[in-house]
Amino acid sequence: MLRRNFLKLSAGSAIAAAFASRATAQAGVKEIRIGYQKTGVLVIARQQASLEKHFAPLGIEVKWVEFSSGPPMMEAMNVGSVDYGSVGDSPPVFAQAAGAAIVYAAGQPITNGQGILVPKDSPIRAIADLKGKRIGFTKGSSAHNIVVQTLEKAGLTYADITPVYLTPPDAGPAFANGSIEAWAIWDPYFAIGETKQGGRILINSREVTKTNSFYIANRDFAKNHGAILQQIVDVTAVAGKWAEQHRGEVARSLAAITGVPLDIQTVAADRANFVVGPVTDDIVTTQQGVADRFHKLGLIPKPVVVRDIVWRNPAA
Repeated sequence: MLRRNFLKLSAGSAIAAAFASRATAQAGVKEIRIGYQKTGVLVIARQQASLEKHFAPLGIEVKWVEFSSGPPMMEAMNVGSVDYGSVGDSPPVFAQAAGAAIVYAAGQPITNGQGILVPKDSPIRAIADLKGKRIGFTKGSSAHNIVVQTLEKAGLTYADITPVYLTPPDAGPAFANGSIEAWAIWDPYFAIGETKQGGRILINSREVTKTNSFYIANRDFAKNHGAILQQIVDVTAVAGKWAEQHRGEVARSLAAITGVPLDIQTVAADRANFVVGPVTDDIVTTQQGVADRFHKLGLIPKPVVVRDIVWRNPAA
């Protein structure tokens, strides 16, 4: 049902026809490797096989690679193991500072679905109460940025807390057993912590700052196969438009692909933003602020200019 509905609404066939001549000129592309996490538009695209249906007439296969968070995906993309994937705002900043071979291909504002959790009976009631506390989050992830900006909001510094660097699968049990006193995280783990692990939302990211997620591509893939990358972005955007109007089906699709229970994915899907668009000047400015903040704190070794790695399709 999902696939049939999606194909009726999608412009996939038209996109394929429009770009077919250019795509076939991209010699040597037999497989596209897509990195994804446990939520978001790419999970929908995988469930509905939209990229597979789009590229099959061109003789190109699609391979899906799951990651627990953005930083390992950026590492894989840097070495060419992944061609395209979606991450939060911080992973590409850390990757760019390390000289990774990546570009920003598309952007997506985040309006909800991430923040900081504390146990329901925790004495932590305000941001200022985080002083001296152990906060778990994935280093270099979007949650890292949320922690930094949340502390700034309360006049605290990074030195005022004890960061505990954990992947989401490790942070959940640590939060549940009290090894960490707060957890900065994104959906669906945010929803799991809130509904299954006794969490209380201390702050939503939207209360602190504007945040974005991104669709990142390997730099060489973008340079050598721009027509194909544009098609990937276009199909991703179509899937996002569909998802905005079909959240119940999105939740079922997310649950089927990721194994995260339907009730959790329903919470995540209901509050998510699925609109995929270009990396606008406003998004670049916001992302530059993230990069500058991390450099000021010494979390990245050198300043970076975000605009330098924003991909523009030369054929557009």
